Amino acid sequence: MLRYACRMSAPAHHCRVLASPWPGVHATEIDSARHYGRHWHATYSLGVMDGGAHRSISGSGTVDAYAGDIVCANPGEVHDGRPLHGPSRRWRTVYVEPDALPELVGGADANAMFTLPAFTDEGLRNALQRLLARMEAWTAAGRKATAADALACEESLAEAFGLMLRDHSTSAVHPTARSDADLSMVCERLADAPLQAPTLTELAALAGIGKFQLLRRFKKAYGTTPHDWLLQRRADRARGLIRNGLGLSEAAASSGFADQSHMTRVFVRRYGFTPGAWREAH
Repeated sequence: MLRYACRMSAPAHHCRVLASPWPGVHATEIDSARHYGRHWHATYSLGVMDGGAHRSISGSGTVDAYAGDIVCANPGEVHDGRPLHGPSRRWRTVYVEPDALPELVGGADANAMFTLPAFTDEGLRNALQRLLARMEAWTAAGRKATAADALACEESLAEAFGLMLRDHSTSAVHPTARSDADLSMVCERLADAPLQAPTLTELAALAGIGKFQLLRRFKKAYGTTPHDWLLQRRADRARGLIRNGLGLSEAAASSGFADQSHMTRVFVRRYGFTPGAWREAH
C-alpha cells in the first residue's frame, strides 16, 4: 500500500527592506498572503495599502484597511493582520524610532500618539508615496547616493510625518513663534555651495523654524522645495558649463550631479531637452 505525504504550501510572501540616510528609519514593501499573529513594534509605523485589503486588531479594536488607505501603529501597540476579501494584499510602511522622530521632523512632540490605525487622507498618501519613492531611490543608489539625495529623503520624511503629526496625532507639530522667518538665508546657503547639499536640519536652523514649517513656507514663497531649488541651480550651472565647451560627464561632476545620467534626467524634466541636444545647439 502506497502512502503519500501531503504538505501544505506556505502562503505566498514577498518582502523587501528599504534603507534611508538615517539609522533610525527604514521601510518595507510587502506582498503577502500570510496571517500575522499578534505582535508589536518599538517604532512608529506609517504606511499605505497599495492593493487588496487587510483586517487587523489594534488599540481601537478591529480595523479594516483598503487600497489607498493609510495604516499606522504607535510604538508598543499590539496588532495582527490577515488578508480581507482576497488571498493577499500589498502595503508599504515606513518605521521611525521614537528617539529619532523629533530630530528628523523638527518640532515634533516625542510623546505624540497616532489617533487612528487606518483612514483615508489623499494629501498624506501622496506625501508618503513620495517618501517611499525617494527611499527606494536611496536604496538603489547604494554608495552612489549623494547629499542631495539625502536632502530629498529628509524633505519627504518631514513632510509626511509632519502632516501625520499635525492632522492625525494627539500632539500637533509645534508652530514656530516667528512669523518673519528669513528664507533668503536658506536660498543663499543653497546658492553659495551648490556642490555641497546642506541638510534640512541646517536649513531650518538658518531660518529659525522647524523642518515642516520650513518646507511649507519655502514652497509658498518660491513654488518649490529646497531640494528642487538646489537641482535647478545645478542644472543652470551645468547648462552654462556645457555651453562653454565642457564635456557632459565633466559638467555633471562639476555641477554636483551623481553622474551624467542623473544630469540628463534633470535636464529633460526641467527643460524638455537633453544635455547632448543643448551641447549640439551651441
